[in-house]
Amino acid sequence: MSKARKLVARWGFTLIELLVVIAIIAILIGLLLPAVQKVREAAARMSCSNNLKQMGVAIHNYASANQDKVPDGVRGGLQGNPYPGIMFFYALLPYIEQDNLYRGPDTSSYYSWRWQDVGQGSKTAVKTYLCPSDSSHASGFRPGDSTWGVSSYVRNYYMFDTSGPGNTSAQGGYYYTMSKYTIGNIPDGSSNTIGITERYAVISSYGWAGLWTHHGQDRFHWGYSQWAPVYGPWGLYLPQFGVKASSVHPYGPSSGHSTTVQTLMMDGSVKGVNSGVSQTNWNNAIQPDDGQVLPGNW
Repeated sequence: MSKARKLVARWGFTLIELLVVIAIIAILIGLLLPAVQKVREAAARMSCSNNLKQMGVAIHNYASANQDKVPDGVRGGLQGNPYPGIMFFYALLPYIEQDNLYRGPDTSSYYSWRWQDVGQGSKTAVKTYLCPSDSSHASGFRPGDSTWGVSSYVRNYYMFDTSGPGNTSAQGGYYYTMSKYTIGNIPDGSSNTIGITERYAVISSYGWAGLWTHHGQDRFHWGYSQWAPVYGPWGLYLPQFGVKASSVHPYGPSSGHSTTVQTLMMDGSVKGVNSGVSQTNWNNAIQPDDGQVLPGNW
């Protein structure tokens, strides 16, 4: 019996041996974790890029179906209502396989449409409009409020909102904007003009949320026209890199990616912009008609 006990004891582990094994495992996990995080971020960045590419295809397909016109920034009501047209992201729905959601609202009148946006549309999170690296929202909604769906992307004011009556006295002074360009007449060329860029869906420190379906979306998009004439090109606000949603400034593009902010160019390509972007090149990229051609690697 004593020999058996000794044999069992000989096959056991001492406390020191166990601690050494645990320490080795901890070291290995510490070494592997950054690599795993890099892989996850690369996957999230690719998914985000695919979202932007889908929206690029949607914009071009919208143009093909609408006499080369691009979606307007924001207008109240659907075709045949007092204000023909709809909000930018709503206009893209049929072209990103969301036709049922597009046809959901009651379109019998301007006001039924206006208040319907608290119904089916606003209560739906659209995956294509959400970047996987954007942790500012709660499953596609404002935290604590499942009424309003949000978006991790914003349109370029200079591309989609620079024409139209602006504040009008009709229907209670409703605000709406349109684009003065078509997909084929962008003066600087589609490859030199940004259409959509990333921005955190919810910027809690300012109380902002990028609502993709609400008429107030015109006040949440990148480069709201009320301030653009005052402060000049919104390119003055360069993209913000590696900044958390809790401390980011709403005027500049931002993202959950640590070193890049992805942008959709109007030719449908996706450009990852990093901290090396110059003020000049960024300004030129957001203005469709400044007469400047971007360098090959801007």
